[in-house]
Amino acid sequence: MGEVRAVGLVGPNGSGKTSLFEALLAATGTLARAGSVEAGTSLGDASPEARARRQSTELSIADMTWLGDRFALVDTPGSVHFAHDAAHLLPALDLAILVVDPDPARAGLAQPVLKAIEAAGVPHLIFVNRIDQARGRIRDLIEALQPMSAAPLVARQLPIREGEAVTGFVDLALERAWRYRPGKPSEPIAMPEGLAEREHEARFHMLEALADHDDTLLEALVEGAEPDAARVFADLREELAANHIVPLLFGSATSGWGITRLLKAMRHETPAPAAAAARVHAPGGAFVFKVSHAAAVGRLALARLFGPLPAGAAAIALKGDETAKATVPGVGAIVGLAKSDVAAPAPLPAGPVSLIVTPHDRKDDVRLSGALAKLVEEDVGLRLERDEESGHVALRGQSDEHLRLALDRLARRWGVAVDTAPPPTPYREAIRARAAHRARHKKQSGGHGQFADVAVEVWPLARGEGFIFESRVTGGAIPKQYFGACEAGARDALAEGPLGFPVVDVGVAITDGQAHSVDSSDLAFRTAARMAVAEALKAARPYLLEPVAKVSIDAPAAATSPGQQTNSEWKLSSGL
Repeated sequence: MGEVRAVGLVGPNGSGKTSLFEALLAATGTLARAGSVEAGTSLGDASPEARARRQSTELSIADMTWLGDRFALVDTPGSVHFAHDAAHLLPALDLAILVVDPDPARAGLAQPVLKAIEAAGVPHLIFVNRIDQARGRIRDLIEALQPMSAAPLVARQLPIREGEAVTGFVDLALERAWRYRPGKPSEPIAMPEGLAEREHEARFHMLEALADHDDTLLEALVEGAEPDAARVFADLREELAANHIVPLLFGSATSGWGITRLLKAMRHETPAPAAAAARVHAPGGAFVFKVSHAAAVGRLALARLFGPLPAGAAAIALKGDETAKATVPGVGAIVGLAKSDVAAPAPLPAGPVSLIVTPHDRKDDVRLSGALAKLVEEDVGLRLERDEESGHVALRGQSDEHLRLALDRLARRWGVAVDTAPPPTPYREAIRARAAHRARHKKQSGGHGQFADVAVEVWPLARGEGFIFESRVTGGAIPKQYFGACEAGARDALAEGPLGFPVVDVGVAITDGQAHSVDSSDLAFRTAARMAVAEALKAARPYLLEPVAKVSIDAPAAATSPGQQTNSEWKLSSGL
């Protein structure tokens, strides 16, 4: 069946990735016509949650074929609330297309995505969308984006303008010009008058960037010779694959401009799957990046196949939110694996926001438990945690909006009504002074009784020191065999202090006591020590610690002055 190359559309929210997804599928004949995000007719963003928010909330995947080459096209969420859905898949892509807005003022929105692509080591190019709405210069956009990129940005095209409007482009590799036609393929035209000098300058800049890694091309430029066209195209392909350059193309997804040119770049320059297989350490195997629970087929492990199907697994073809039995998939295909117990991807680090979730009806407790388990298995950004202090189950996610999405899915797909509440603030107590107290536990009920007498002293420790326990008992007033029980009793008392919360950063010493040869026991000394420490804490001027949140923010140097940066950091690190 031939290899299948995986291409992901990535970029900030609102850049038009889903519209580009639709345009590429329509241009290759996968769709009869491109759907509309605004009208709710797109193949991508098909879930009710995505439709309601008018933005991508999960991955959308579809296969397409163009001029005999097969691709798995992936539309990824751009919002910071849902971007984690692509975290595991990103390194397994052969090519990432970073979709950006033509406005230089919005270039900074692409930085987090660009850094994630670079960290994953994925070859990538930039597609400037909505070029029909551009009013500034592409050069200004490149200058705004370049400081964010580790590799040089290389413009592959030069816009042709009539007044302020972009009406076509010059392909700098081919040195040919095209005019855009709404709803139709672009038509070749003669090089516009007055554009030759700008075209020569832009082409030389492109060749100069390529020559940094090709001595033969550098020699041709130095000698003023016209470089061989085959060499230029080979350099574009090789240096993209090696992450030495980031090519830049432009067009308009909704107008259909530049789509064919983008498809040509994908066809000729997308690396083969072998590089991605090595990147994710899955040569010859299946790389699972997500789990889905589909109503018709049950549990699916979404995977990129770098070899044959796992034993016993059935391949399911993916097309947006639709599934169908797949024909024999090629190497590099993205499929759903049914009837397979292959491993699921690891969850992401716990997010900063959580909610306590309880069933509205107690009889739904078991149903809720099963639904939450499936929800968390599907979404690597979610995590279930048991709140040790309250005993409740907390759902932790990446943001408030992420948790709202999870609860919307829970209600729609599993029909479990839930009540939610913010988790209790984990207040802690400390003490300001030293204090001492003596307690006696004595109980007689026939036969062996209970007896223990314990004197303690408590004192404050520096913040973060935790808990210290020591014995100052002399003369065997308390036998050594009961020291461990006394420490356990002290810890019992610290679990809930005078103000009702755990006590931290406290030292406790047993200073004296008394034992009985028959009635003393571990339980008796544990009880007496707890009583003594609890009373001592009341006299040690207890107070409530304020919870402190520490936040780190990375910002471009151009966006902050030294004075502003220092002030911002102080407020964030010292405030609540």
